[in-house]
Amino acid sequence: MAIFESLSKYRNTGLLIMRIGLGIMMMMHGFPKLSGGLEMWIKIGGSMKVIGIDFFPIGWGFMAAATESIGGLFLLLGLFFRPVNILLLFTMIVASLVHLIDLKQDIMEASHAIELGVVFLGLVFIGPGKYSIDKK
Repeated sequence: MAIFESLSKYRNTGLLIMRIGLGIMMMMHGFPKLSGGLEMWIKIGGSMKVIGIDFFPIGWGFMAAATESIGGLFLLLGLFFRPVNILLLFTMIVASLVHLIDLKQDIMEASHAIELGVVFLGLVFIGPGKYSIDKK
C-alpha cells in the first residue's frame, strides 16, 4: 500500500519515538535500583554469578542500576548511543540468564529481558537517527 510505503521517509521520527519510549521505561526500571542503595546493589550485583563473576557485587549492582537509569536517559537523548546500547544489551543478557538458569522459571519469565536485548542489539546497528545529540 502506498500509505505504508510513504512512511519510510519518517524513519528518524520512528527512531525518536522508540528512543523516547524505551529510554523512559529503562529509567523507570533503573531509578529504583539506583536509589535502592548498597543493599539493592549487592542483590543485583549477585546476579553476575550466572556468568561466573562472584566478586564485587556492590560495584556490579551499581553499574547495572546506573546503566538502566542513566543509560535510559542517554538512550532517550541519543547520547553515546551505541556504547549505551551495548551496556544495556549486556545487562539484559545477565537478566535473561538469571531467569533461565532458575529451574523453577521457564523462558516466559525471561522473555521481557530477551526482547529488550534483541531491541538494544538492533539499535547498535541502526544508530540513533538524525534527531539525536550524537548527530548534532
